[in-house]
Amino acid sequence: MTDQPDDLQDLLDGAGLTEDENLPEDHRSGFVAVIGRPNVGKSTLMNAILGEKIAIVSPKPQTTRLRQLGILTRDDAQLIFVDTPGIHRPRTPLGEFMVSVAVDALKDADVVLFVVDASERPTPEDEQIAELVRKAEGVTPVLMVLNKIDLVASPEQLDAHVALFRVMVPFADWVTTVAKEGKGADEVLARMIAALPRGPRYFPADQLSDTAIRDIVAEMIREKVLLNLEQEVPHGVATEVNEFTERNERLTYVGATIYVERDSHKGIVIGKQGQMLKIISQQAREEIEQFLGTKVYLELWVKVLKNWRRDDKALRRLGYRIARD
Repeated sequence: MTDQPDDLQDLLDGAGLTEDENLPEDHRSGFVAVIGRPNVGKSTLMNAILGEKIAIVSPKPQTTRLRQLGILTRDDAQLIFVDTPGIHRPRTPLGEFMVSVAVDALKDADVVLFVVDASERPTPEDEQIAELVRKAEGVTPVLMVLNKIDLVASPEQLDAHVALFRVMVPFADWVTTVAKEGKGADEVLARMIAALPRGPRYFPADQLSDTAIRDIVAEMIREKVLLNLEQEVPHGVATEVNEFTERNERLTYVGATIYVERDSHKGIVIGKQGQMLKIISQQAREEIEQFLGTKVYLELWVKVLKNWRRDDKALRRLGYRIARD
């Protein structure tokens, strides 16, 4: 996978301004840092707003590992979404990397989108994030998104949970959503555009992401592993696209490797007579075909890369840069 930019300003510097004399005078643009603890619906919300699947989604926490850049261009605005890994207490170098990515995303954001799970009371991790977000008071607009309101038992319980979250970041604007159904996404978008500064387009109007296509494809494959396997395997799984070739306008060849940390995990991923790997491959191929708009010939291999989450060399190889003091 490709290295991630050090901060959001690097992305702007690399993008450059686009020339468009037809933009309205009040055209708005900027970065939106999407932040929150694991599994609150950040990626689902961003995908709903973009109308395309850029970030992978699964019911398992800590699904997002790399900062996903999604770009939404309208006549009146261009929003550059940075969907970050969930902030949590890291137990491995990979976990340290994930938290550092999320924290760095706040530095140059024009709007902070703080997503929480309104079906539960605030957790210590929510408070940890809120402490970071409160530093933006008077500097960066914050929109708190109270997601998963469909899972709240009663209106009274929802009111109680909303009150608890709002007191954590009292200066923030807020809105409720059911991201998996797209409910509230339009309101979130309207509030973000209103909070953005006036500015030009930084990316071409038809560009949806700054993430390399092969990296998105690798994440799509990893998502299918997460969805199909039990808890003892997923966090020890990484994916890498080794070959990505457009054979012709109707067919794309993708060769990818699924890495696991233990020999026993390799057997689980492959499954009896290769059935699990076949299921993962079929589901991934169908989604990649929809994403690319071509037929896809997908070949998957499963290899053991022992304890890669604790190996700096392996982490760098897979695109997870670890900052060391």
